[in-house]
Amino acid sequence: MRIRIENGRVLDPATGRDEIGSVLLENGRIQAAFSDGGQEADRVIDASGCWVMPGLIDLHVHFRDPGYTYKETLATGARAAARGGFTAVCPMANTNPVIDTPERVAALAERAEKESVVRILPIGAVTKGLEGEELTDMAGMKAAGAVAFSEDGKTVMNAALYRRGLEQAAALDMVVMDHCEDRNLLQESVMQTGTREEARRVSGVSHSSEDVITARDILLARETGARLHLCHCSTAASAWMAARAKEEGVRLTAEVCPHHFTLTYEDIPEGDTNFKMAPPLREKQDVEVLRQALKNGVMDVISTDHAPHSQEEKARPFPEAPNGIVGSETAVALAVTELVENGVLTPLELAERMSHRPAQILGLPFGTLQVGSPADVTIVDPAAEYVIDKDRFASKGRNTPFHGRRVRGKVLYTIVNGKIVYAAEEEV
Repeated sequence: MRIRIENGRVLDPATGRDEIGSVLLENGRIQAAFSDGGQEADRVIDASGCWVMPGLIDLHVHFRDPGYTYKETLATGARAAARGGFTAVCPMANTNPVIDTPERVAALAERAEKESVVRILPIGAVTKGLEGEELTDMAGMKAAGAVAFSEDGKTVMNAALYRRGLEQAAALDMVVMDHCEDRNLLQESVMQTGTREEARRVSGVSHSSEDVITARDILLARETGARLHLCHCSTAASAWMAARAKEEGVRLTAEVCPHHFTLTYEDIPEGDTNFKMAPPLREKQDVEVLRQALKNGVMDVISTDHAPHSQEEKARPFPEAPNGIVGSETAVALAVTELVENGVLTPLELAERMSHRPAQILGLPFGTLQVGSPADVTIVDPAAEYVIDKDRFASKGRNTPFHGRRVRGKVLYTIVNGKIVYAAEEEV
């Protein structure tokens, strides 16, 4: 199908383009990007008042498949991603079995071709079984299609072993996505009697539990020359250390999730496990610093850490409920409402943080609307105002702290490889 998107505000961070214009898609490629419409097309999308951006890329999701398909499947996770405007996603390796061999990477990629409406970019584990004892075959997993490596959900506590893993990844010029959480500094995951001050006492609430591993792994990256990506940064110190490391030439990138630039521990209602996550919600100062770090580019990327759980699991008492919230279908609206509306990011900068920069980190030819590039496009109406309704999610997960929150910024179309995989107007 030949698709012409016209009258939209075209945002292409790769070229700095920010103007009203049109984009023509055909045969899975951007065929033309021009200021005036008029070229023949099988379908014309009038994007008046909307942003036309390169397809969004989420570097950090948990699709739970294989092994935990009662929480999410490749198909439902992909549909949720598409509904959220994401054309490509990176599922973490903490499935059952763990994605820790070339064969499992290849099997995931093969299944994704049949079951996913968005691009699946597999992440391979750093250690076998995520046990932190023996390194995986990174070279084999890269050859099978892994785009990066991560132990996300866990930390490799053996620094010597992790250094060897970083050395291997550096030799392959592959990114290692880092879950920074010192298990020895974690407090028991308990919200005490529910006062706002006591609400801070959730898993990993100690800033040092994140900051100690962040410092350790930055030092290891500097020593090994590895490409290190800090996942779900939540503390002011993480931003400060990332800034210093970049100044010193460490090959470092970092991400922030919408919940960490939107909420603080003071927002946690008593006993509400939909606010329980790792790392946890921090303080107002941390939120302000993270927003500034997104503004000045110290934080490179906005990712979701989409982590679905069943309603039964999240209904457990706070100490026993699992960490994590869903995020694919709320990320754009929260970014528009909290960052663009408040002047933290311009629309072009938002497209850069959610599309172009993630593609750059992975070294993939996405994240741009330049002629000849893959026809992955996201169209957003930034003025559309609505209330987040978890019961409309495409994800199996309903575990969100944002149910009932009024936001602005609605995804209208998600286009992958020139094919419309989500259209809000067709949603029932």
